[in-house]
This record gives sequence, C-alpha cells and structure tokens, in this order.
Amino acid sequence: MSDELKPPNLADEIGAKAVRKLKARRSTQGVWFGLGMMGLIGWSVVVPTLLGAALGIWLDTHHPGRHGWTLALLMAGLVLGCFNAWHWVDKEDHAMHDEQNDDEGGLQ
Repeated sequence: MSDELKPPNLADEIGAKAVRKLKARRSTQGVWFGLGMMGLIGWSVVVPTLLGAALGIWLDTHHPGRHGWTLALLMAGLVLGCFNAWHWVDKEDHAMHDEQNDDEGGLQ
C-alpha cells in the first residue's frame, strides 16, 4: 500500500494537532502585530518623503535657481520610501515562508 492510500495514524494526527496548538500559543503575532507592521510601513514611506520635501524647501529658499528642488526631492523621498517599505514587506514575507517551511518539515 502506498503512503497516500494509508489511513492516517491517530497518533500522527494528535501529534500534528499538538504541535499546531503549541505553535499558536507561542506565536504573539496577531492583530496588533499587523497594525504595527502597517504603521512601520507607513512611516517608512512618510519620513523620507517629508525629509525630501523639507530639504527641497530649504534649498529653494537659501539657494534659489532656475529649477525648484521641492518637487524633485519630494518625489525622490517618495521613491526611496517605497523601496524601503518594499524591503520590510519582502523581509517579513520571507520570514513567514521560512517559518511555514520549518513547521511543515517538522510534521512529516
């Protein structure tokens, strides 16, 4: 009989459920973690954007020229902030997938 056709072993099912319960108790990532991550991502976009705008305004007032700096540095800050946010999201995504792969390996 192949492994796919064997009826599940009761001990294996109970062990898998126990592992899931213990993992759920250890995991504190819930609603608050999600809200905190949204705040972190929001600030990682807002701070560089505002810093770029502030630097642009300062340059425009102290060193006026043919072209304004405010809009250019605001956009540069926004792009930098979006890359920063993407970095955080990608890092968390990799961490979640690594954790899932570790858990699936332990259940087999």
